[in-house]
Amino acid sequence: MTVDIAAFSAPRSRLPAVTYVLTAGTFLMGTTEFVIAGLLPEMAADFDTTVARAGLAITVFAVGMIVGAPSMALLTLRLPRRVTLTLALGVFAVGHVIVAATTSFEVVLAARFLTAVATGAFWAVGSVVAAQAAGPAASSRTLGLVLGGGMLANVLGVPLGSFSGQLIGWRGTFWALAVLALVAAVMVAFLVPKDGPDRAVPSVRAELRVLASGRLWLTLATCAAITA
Repeated sequence: MTVDIAAFSAPRSRLPAVTYVLTAGTFLMGTTEFVIAGLLPEMAADFDTTVARAGLAITVFAVGMIVGAPSMALLTLRLPRRVTLTLALGVFAVGHVIVAATTSFEVVLAARFLTAVATGAFWAVGSVVAAQAAGPAASSRTLGLVLGGGMLANVLGVPLGSFSGQLIGWRGTFWALAVLALVAAVMVAFLVPKDGPDRAVPSVRAELRVLASGRLWLTLATCAAITA
């Protein structure tokens, strides 16, 4: 048996720039999901409520993700993917502006739900766009990088967001996330390629038919167990 040494030593192809922009997007959205955990005392004091009740801002976001990811994937089937990603980041930024500016905790919860729905839309489409932009040879590496942005958010983004909240206030953290999301939206609008004329648009019925797959439910159950 012979081993092709050249196959192992060949340099990897450079990933397209849009991969890193989408990774930054998942990083921002992963950060905002849990950054409130480090800001709860300040938020609770600002809204004159308990820390436990302020924690509903995390719960509402989780519910929005559960609802938003599948529903937005279906609702945006016929939208150009570049438009979907840009709108998702735009809505994400608006949600953070609302949270940073409001004096009503109920409005905070509504804005957090809206932000989570936008996050679901971005995650549902971003991975597909990144894999297609990189091509078959680098799709696995690209997906690992884009999805890794969400994991990095827990390790780096959340503590940085909490630290910034101590320096500039919890509202300052949300203003910063809003600005970064707008920058990412502009970059996505310029870097994500347009859908080709041969893009196949699946039907809603075809998408729902996947739910009959036992392998899908096994995968979902495994993910739920790992998260638990």
